[in-house]
Parts: sequence; C-alpha cells; structure tokens
Amino acid sequence: MEIKTLKAESREPHGTRVVKRMRRKGRIPGIIYGHKQTPQAIALDRHEVERELEQGAHLFTVVVGSKNETCLVKDVQYDHLGIEPLHIDFARVDLNERVKVKVPIELRGHAKGQTEGGVVSQQIMDLEVECLVTAIPESIRVQIGDLALNQLIHIREITLPAGVTALADPEGIVVMCREAIVVEAAAPGEGAEAATEPEVIAKGKIEEEGAEGAEAKPAKDAKPAKEEKKEKK
Repeated sequence: MEIKTLKAESREPHGTRVVKRMRRKGRIPGIIYGHKQTPQAIALDRHEVERELEQGAHLFTVVVGSKNETCLVKDVQYDHLGIEPLHIDFARVDLNERVKVKVPIELRGHAKGQTEGGVVSQQIMDLEVECLVTAIPESIRVQIGDLALNQLIHIREITLPAGVTALADPEGIVVMCREAIVVEAAAPGEGAEAATEPEVIAKGKIEEEGAEGAEAKPAKDAKPAKEEKKEKK
C-alpha cells in the first residue's frame, strides 16, 4: 500500500478569528494525537488535503518540520454543504497494528432486475471494517450484475479483501432491487366537491346579505304614513 505524504506546519491552537484567517489563506487546521504522546496542532494546504481525500486515501506520512508521523485520518469536519474541509484529525499509528475505519461502498455493474422495471437502492454507503493499517482498501466494490428483481445483497454476501473484517451486522442490507412505485395521477373530477365548496359558501353569504337587505326594505303592502296636516290659522 502506498502511503501518501502531507506537509504540515506546527501551529498554536488559537481562537476562531485566527483559524478563519488561516482558512482564507488556503490553509486547513488539524491535530495529531494518539500513542500517549502530546497532541500537536498543525496547519496543512487545503487543496492538497482535498485532492488526497477525494482519492480515498486514509493513511499518510505527515511531515512537520524534521519529524515524520505515520497517521490515520480519524475525522474530517466539513462546511454546512459537506464540500469544503474545515478541520482534520489524525491519529498516530504503527504500521503493524490493526485499526477500525469506515470505507465507502462502490456498486459495480447493471442489475438484471432493472431490465424488468426494478430500481436499485443502495442502503449502506460506508462499511466499518477492521484490518491492518497498511491494508485499508480505498473502497469496497460490490458487483450487482446478478441482482434480480426483488432480491437483496447483505453484508455477509460481500467479498472483502484478504485480512479485512466487516464490523457491522452481517444481516444488514447493502443494496436491493425493487419494483418501481407508480403514483397514479388524480382522475379528472376528483376533488370536485372541495373545489365547489367555496362557491356554496359564497352563495350562502350572498343569500344572507340579500336577507339582511330585505329587512331594510319596506313591505310591498305597507302604505306610507300620512303626514299630519298643519292647521291653518
């Protein structure tokens, strides 16, 4: 396994403002810890870190000044969009020790169930495994060419590289091929009652208003009151 190299600078763990200025300059803060040694705050080139992480690298030789540290990526904090790394944690490791790490699952092939109208749905994106630090796979490839309609692939059915052990539930479902759910459009006329309801309410309102107006009008048979004649003197 090729171990990539990252160059870093030692830094003092300052406050938020200093870290923000660092990020604006294209640097990313990080920390190295483990093996009962003092944690060390570092700064790395953000573009270099992004490039290596995109290629699925887990193990690095981190060079800080004249000191080389063999480190495993333990955690990466991203921005709210999940795109830009904001902070990275490294754990010191020995090349002969076994480690626990999450590895992305990569589907390969075209499921035969798709030709029958099925839809492939991946249920697990990353799988936690245990292996030698030098044997961490970049990804776990799952062949789905033989996946028929209404079939599943469980974790226990995945072929893992030699020396790699899955730590998740063996009965966990990795991927499935199910019939597509067709949502029928509402038939014309459905919901007509709801559509006409406002009209009924409006009609009632008009009738009530008409009734109120009728009370204000004099009855047809009513005769106007006679005005009292003034007595002539």
